Amino acid sequence: MNIAVFHGSPRKGNTYRATKVFMDELLQCGEIQYTEFFLPEALPKFCTGCQLCLANPSEVCPHSLFVSPILNAIICADALIFTTPHFGACSMSAGMKTLLDHLDFLTMNIAPRDELFSKKAFIITTGAGAATAAKPIKSYLRNWGVNRVHSLGFRMFTDKWDKMSNAKQHKIEAQLQRAARRFYNTPKKHPYISTIFTYHMAKFVLKKYIGKDAYLYDYWQKSGYFKKRPF
Repeated sequence: MNIAVFHGSPRKGNTYRATKVFMDELLQCGEIQYTEFFLPEALPKFCTGCQLCLANPSEVCPHSLFVSPILNAIICADALIFTTPHFGACSMSAGMKTLLDHLDFLTMNIAPRDELFSKKAFIITTGAGAATAAKPIKSYLRNWGVNRVHSLGFRMFTDKWDKMSNAKQHKIEAQLQRAARRFYNTPKKHPYISTIFTYHMAKFVLKKYIGKDAYLYDYWQKSGYFKKRPF
C-alpha cells in the first residue's frame, strides 16, 4: 500500500510523535511505502486566491512547482494521512490550510479526480481543540470524493510528549495502534451521500448554466462524468 503523508507542522512534537506511532503500526500490518511531505517546507507559498485553477488545468497555478508533485503523490497513493496540531481559533496549522487551499480545484463540483473516489484517508490532530481541527480537513476530503475519511484527536495538555505520564503515553499509543489496524483493513464502501448529491448538482449546473467550450464542462466530458456516475 502506498500512502502519502502530510505533516502539518514543522515541529516534530506531539503530532509527529503520534503520527509515527500510527505509521509504525501500519508497517506491521503489511507492505507499506510512505511518501512524506513536511509543511510548510513542501509548499512554502500561500495561495493567492487567483482562482486560475478553478477554471483552468491545475498546472496554471503560480505555485505549480510545489503543487504538482503533491497532487501527483495524492493521485498515485492508495491512502492519505493528514496531520496537524490545533492552532488557536484557526483550527489547523497555516501549512495545512495552505495545502488545502492550493488543492481546492479537487472539490467535487470543480475538477474532481476519479482516482480519489476509491481512496481512504486518516486525520491525526493534537491539542486542546483536536476534534475541532479535524472537522474542516474532513470536510475538504469528503468534498474531494475520498471514499472514507477517519480521524483521531488527542488533548494532551502539554507541548512535550515525554512530559505525559507513562500511563497516558501508553493509552494514546494503544488507541493509535488500534486505529491504524482498522484503517489498514477498511474496505472501499459506497460513496458518502454528500458526495453523490454534490456530483449530481455539479453535473446539472455545468450542463444548464456553464455549457460547452468552458474548461470545466470539457473536463467533465472528457472524464466521462456526464455519462454515468463515476464512483
